[in-house]
Amino acid sequence: MSTLATASTPPDPRPPRAPSGPADADMKTVLSSFCTGVAVITACGSDGRPVGMAVQSFSSVSLDPPLVCFCPARTSATWPRIRAAGAFAVNILAADQEELCRRFAVTGGDKFADVPWRPGAAGAPLLDGVLATVECALEDVLDGGDHLIALGRVTTLTAHRDGAPLLYFRRTYGRLPGSVGRASMSSSMAAARSRSEA
Repeated sequence: MSTLATASTPPDPRPPRAPSGPADADMKTVLSSFCTGVAVITACGSDGRPVGMAVQSFSSVSLDPPLVCFCPARTSATWPRIRAAGAFAVNILAADQEELCRRFAVTGGDKFADVPWRPGAAGAPLLDGVLATVECALEDVLDGGDHLIALGRVTTLTAHRDGAPLLYFRRTYGRLPGSVGRASMSSSMAAARSRSEA
């Protein structure tokens, strides 16, 4: 009577996974090393009043179809009003707009007091003085843990002025040295961007 030999399963070379992920403080400390731009997401609430919130999680997602995203916290008091509006605008802040960013980064109060703006095509406020605005229809909302991932389909794009962006790095605001705008972008940078797979 013969027996069939069974191949043994090779050991998994990967280290065992920890039962839980890294501590919140470690996540914040390490990921703050990734420098981001800053934007203010705005919308027109159902009561006709403008709403807005500062984010550093804004990103382009897709060219075809044209999609962008940002990640509001589940605890955000502003996000439900933006979601209900069904449309929003991304206001990309310039280096000289730190105070404007701080205004929209807090909860409560009249964030739009003395802030000049005009309504976009879908009513979302377009803030004066920003580098650019991206107007979007809310496409989808995905689960993102303690945050949500809001996908927007781009409907209108406008570059308003050249200038350096407002940056956020290691929990503080900063700016690029000198003035960086579309006109000063080197041909090598433009070529690298055109080849990017990201």
